[in-house]
Amino acid sequence: MIRIQYASEVEKEFFAPRNFTGSAETVRAVIEDVKKRGDDALRDYAKKFDAASPASFLLPEDELRSAAEKLKHERVAVYDALSYSYDLALRFAKKQKESFSDFETELEPGLFTGQKTIPVESAGAYIPAGRFPLVSTVVMTSAPAVAAGVKKLVICTPPRVHPNDRGEAERSGTGKAGKPFVGGAPYADEGIMAAAFICGVKTVFACGGAQAVAAMAFGTESIPAVDVIVGPGNTFVAAAKKEVYGTVGIDMLAGPTEVFIIADGSADPAWLAADLLAQAEHDPVAQPVLATPDEKLAERVASEIEVQLASLPTRATAEESISSCGRIIITGSLEEAAELANRKAPEHLELAVSEGSECDKLVSLVHNYGSLFIGHYAAEVFGDYAAGLNHTLPTSGSARFTGGLSVRTFLKTVTTLRCEKGKAGVKRSAEAAACLGDAEGLAAHARAARLRLKN
Repeated sequence: MIRIQYASEVEKEFFAPRNFTGSAETVRAVIEDVKKRGDDALRDYAKKFDAASPASFLLPEDELRSAAEKLKHERVAVYDALSYSYDLALRFAKKQKESFSDFETELEPGLFTGQKTIPVESAGAYIPAGRFPLVSTVVMTSAPAVAAGVKKLVICTPPRVHPNDRGEAERSGTGKAGKPFVGGAPYADEGIMAAAFICGVKTVFACGGAQAVAAMAFGTESIPAVDVIVGPGNTFVAAAKKEVYGTVGIDMLAGPTEVFIIADGSADPAWLAADLLAQAEHDPVAQPVLATPDEKLAERVASEIEVQLASLPTRATAEESISSCGRIIITGSLEEAAELANRKAPEHLELAVSEGSECDKLVSLVHNYGSLFIGHYAAEVFGDYAAGLNHTLPTSGSARFTGGLSVRTFLKTVTTLRCEKGKAGVKRSAEAAACLGDAEGLAAHARAARLRLKN
């Protein structure tokens, strides 16, 4: 049963960051090993943690194409949904890119300053394939990279036993975590391979875990080093991204998913319960939260959660999340609910209120969130899958200072300076620079500025 409490009872710890990063010491050892031994280290870690340790890592493009054709033939609705999702995500990311403009402006006579927005040359996306292979994450990581203009995009995802090797794997009792099939052809989750082909990603490696992050950061004989690494993963993947940051850029350190819903009496309890459970089924430590000033609604939602849990295939995970991390908070007003949301800075924030002045007011009050879903029909799951928005979002309070994965992640804003000889603005800047160089005791700085005054 989900916990119901009053706003005055909410403990301070509720607003604190939740740290679920794996052991830094363990991950550092993995990274150093990959740096030293390259592909051999990748194979050894696959033997420890994966279902397969292939002889090579690069998946042939024909395998990606075959997976997409199989999906289109056997599950056409899924194929069409992925294609639609990618189209929306790419169009949204291209629109985002339009907001970055290059310019040059003359601040003072002869002093021209400018800005350019340039894509990184290469990027790597990590796509998890554990309990729930995240085919949608292929869309979310590739679309903004393509829109940004990244020339080289690669994917790393955990290896699977190739269909041609499954018979031998069964006979030898291998092909599972802890007892992998060794030396076979590279292969991965078929849905992820199909999604990669749909999204136009041709370079996919069957390599998972913290070792894949290390490979993309530093390069091995098979896997190239990239400039930016994006995508979610388990606690060790998150820890690895944290460790390699600085060598490469990263999108963020994402933790367990979370949703915060603000609702009034016009909200449908069944819809609210479904949205809370949609987050809860991700992970036992996912955090589903509802805040409402309507006590009767709170009670109806709590009851509806139990009804829906009874028939939910993912009940075990969702029930643990609901009971250990979920809560319904009774607030004195919608404004108080908005204040709590700003303090929490949730990954997803839903405003389950009727359209009108009250909804508009809430939109103006909230400002800490990864993505905002406005009104009863704007379901958070639309953002997860097919609304153009990116579902890789800041968690654990980091929405206070950053946004989610976007085209911006793959762009760098650089500045330019151009000076015209003899102009007043250039002379004044040289004099000011020389003066400040002297003030800081940096004589070479001052000299370099004054030399420009002589010509």
